[in-house]
Order: sequence, then structure tokens, then C-alpha cells
Amino acid sequence: MISLKSPREIELMRRAGRLTAQARALAGSMVRPGVTTHEIDTAVRKFIESHGAKPSFLGYGGFSGSACISINEQVIHGIPGPRKLQEGDIVSIDVGAYLNGFHGDCAATFPCGEVSDEAMRLIQVTEQSFWEGIRLARPGKRVYDISHAVQQYVEANGFSVVRDFVGHGVGAKLHEAPEVPNYGPAGHGPRLQPGMTIAVEPMVCAGDWRVKVLKDGWTTVSADGSMTAHYENTILITDGEPEVLTVAED
Repeated sequence: MISLKSPREIELMRRAGRLTAQARALAGSMVRPGVTTHEIDTAVRKFIESHGAKPSFLGYGGFSGSACISINEQVIHGIPGPRKLQEGDIVSIDVGAYLNGFHGDCAATFPCGEVSDEAMRLIQVTEQSFWEGIRLARPGKRVYDISHAVQQYVEANGFSVVRDFVGHGVGAKLHEAPEVPNYGPAGHGPRLQPGMTIAVEPMVCAGDWRVKVLKDGWTTVSADGSMTAHYENTILITDGEPEVLTVAED
């Protein structure tokens, strides 16, 4: 069931979203050669907890980190550990924070030092596809209008969108209805209404869209080993243009 948030709940989600976006920015600022994913994860956890919140992902389904940190061909759900970042890596960092009963959820892909032109283009196309998608995030439109816009933009730029994982509603639970795919026919899915809060999160492969989950049960990689990128924000459907809730400043 899709929950429509009250004005009070929306304000609480703004606070959770702001903290989540600040944690994402902190993590991104640490991306450089020689830093371990565990070091980034520890900083994210300490930052979130220092603001009286809890990392949404820590312990979720048994996940051991506070952030999902995925490198190169890893699409999502990378487990933080001793791996050191290297020059030329692209690093996707997904962060959630639970504050005052509500979650924020956001992600971005960051270049580590100098990266290839193609890797940087992948990062840029992935982020822009989010903005192309949420142009359709208006009352009366349907979820798949967003999905279709993301897919069209990504594929027009020669990349592919992951099918096996999708965006979702966000609120008192980290994952709520509706599902928000990054592909599909326009005009389908639930109708968007003011008060809906959803995470739109394009996951993009430089090669084929197919993915596989590694033996750790979490880390999801492109099946063909191609580079991948991820971009996500939690947004609010309003009476007009959507509001991005995961912004680092007021």
C-alpha cells in the first residue's frame, strides 16, 4: 500500500533526507587512491550516529555495513572491507539514515583520481537520467512515465539500465510501495499523487544490463564485467514540480 505523507511527516523526511545527503557528500569527499571502503563506511556510520540517527542499512537483512560501496563492475550492495581504492576506479556509494522515525536514501558514483573519459561519461549520463526521469514526477503522471524517461535517456547514450533492481517508496520503512523501475512503457504503474515519497535510482551498465549476485549474497555485479554507475535521491511528489528531499543544505 502506498502511503501519502502528512505535512509533519514530510518535514521529518526532509530532516532525514538532509542528513542522508550530508553523509553521501562526506563519503564522496573521501574517495581517493589508498582509502579503504571500510574507512569510508566507518566515517559514514560515525557521522550519522553523531546526529542522533541510525544508518538505515546497518543490519538490514544481515548487511554488515552502514553504506553500500560498490566499485567499477559492482552495481550495488558492495560490502565495505579492506579493499583500497585505486586511481581510475569509479565508486558508487549508497547511504541511508533513519531519523525521527523516517528514512532518507540516496546514492552517487564518484571518480577516484583520474578516470577514463568513458567512465566519467557513464557517471554523468547516470546522474542526468535521474533528472530526466523526475521531470515526469508530477501528480497525475504514472510511475512508469519516470521509468520510461530514464531508460530512453540512458539507451540513447549507448548504455543500459539494470532490470533486476528498482527504486521504491521511502518513509517509515526503508522500502515501501511502489516499486520504481528504470525501464518500462510510459503510461503504466500507479498514478503519482502529492505526498508520495519515492527513491528514484538509475543503475546503469556500460555494457549489457544483466547482473549477477556474488557468493557473499550481496555484491551485485554486471554479468559481462562492464563498468557501472548508480545515482539516487529520495523525492516528494508535490502539487507541481517534485522536491528532492536528499539535499545536503536547506
